[in-house]
Amino acid sequence: MTSSHSKLYSDDVSLVVVVVDTNPFFWAEAALPFANFFEHLVHFVNSILLLNHLNRVVVIAAGVSSCAYIFDSSDATAPGGAGVAATFDKTKHKVKEFIDQDALATKGNSSVDSNNAASLLSGALSLALCYIQRIFRSGTRHPQPRILCLQGSRDGPEQYVAVMNSIFSAQRSMVPIDSCIVGTQDSAFLQQASYITGGVYLKPQELNGLFEYLAAVFATDLHSRTFLRLPKTLGVDFRASCFCHKKTIDMGYVCSVCLSIFCKNQKKCSTCGSEFSRVMPDLNSMPDQSK
Repeated sequence: MTSSHSKLYSDDVSLVVVVVDTNPFFWAEAALPFANFFEHLVHFVNSILLLNHLNRVVVIAAGVSSCAYIFDSSDATAPGGAGVAATFDKTKHKVKEFIDQDALATKGNSSVDSNNAASLLSGALSLALCYIQRIFRSGTRHPQPRILCLQGSRDGPEQYVAVMNSIFSAQRSMVPIDSCIVGTQDSAFLQQASYITGGVYLKPQELNGLFEYLAAVFATDLHSRTFLRLPKTLGVDFRASCFCHKKTIDMGYVCSVCLSIFCKNQKKCSTCGSEFSRVMPDLNSMPDQSK
């Protein structure tokens, strides 16, 4: 069996899968308009493609209820392709169509709260990893893969299990997950993703200079990163989400069989069906140990 390392083109050839947050509820109140954000993204993608003609970039849109591929540079550079500029023009139309379709799907979903609506990060990461695996198996040589998440909306605790599965899958495949936060709040999911997979986590201070941040931190290939002094995360939020109410918790109960996490004491695990004969104390009634 051929290892992934022996199939690489070279150290400086990259496959970058960019996950873009298109949550309309976030962008309606964001300091940076989505149109300006998308222009920064276009310039960033162009800079990666200009660094090496073998580089490939794929862009995935992550909405509230769905996610989809909206750009693939191989479509532009293939023989008979429309070219990068024309492909970007088509991408703008694809983004608009995707946002409209996602809005219709979200409107029909009564469980979505516009004040706390999260983007479908888990689905977008799954699409990114599937694309990378397809490249791995398509030939004898492939570029160095990595994922870049551009997220603004909050984390969705209900996606905790799916997101963590994607993170560990990326770690196993040696695919770093880079994170760039364009919102006001940090993302615990992406902090863990970047930490576990060896990626870079960044929350720019000035979004008007977003392209400069992207080009300086995320455009370089993985080999060149070893020579650069990149930003390091000062702290990582490792809190988990309970399986029963999908809420982020500091303390909880863990099933000894399947490791499911619950915020309240359970007589039976809802995941694997194991019964708990031992009566555990209620964590909510215990004194606060931090004081």
